[in-house]
Amino acid sequence: MSETNEGYFVYMLLCADGTFYTGTSNDVYKRVKTHNRGKGAKYTKVRRPVRLLYQERLHDKSEALKREAAIKKLGRKQKEQLLRNHGISWD
Repeated sequence: MSETNEGYFVYMLLCADGTFYTGTSNDVYKRVKTHNRGKGAKYTKVRRPVRLLYQERLHDKSEALKREAAIKKLGRKQKEQLLRNHGISWD
């Protein structure tokens, strides 16, 4: 995973309860810290700590939001396959 924060990103987190959360940001690492402080999304607030599993850079905010929506429509097994396809383990 690149640690650059240029552009817009879609990202996937692993929550403490084993669920996945997908979001967008132009500063993924800052956003993950926000989630872990309980100041992020309502979903992650009660599922802390969260761990960054995946991020994907897109050309602009609009593309990032479209990709986020597409990932959110995937079922659990499809999300797991997406992660595996990128060599990501979450266990």
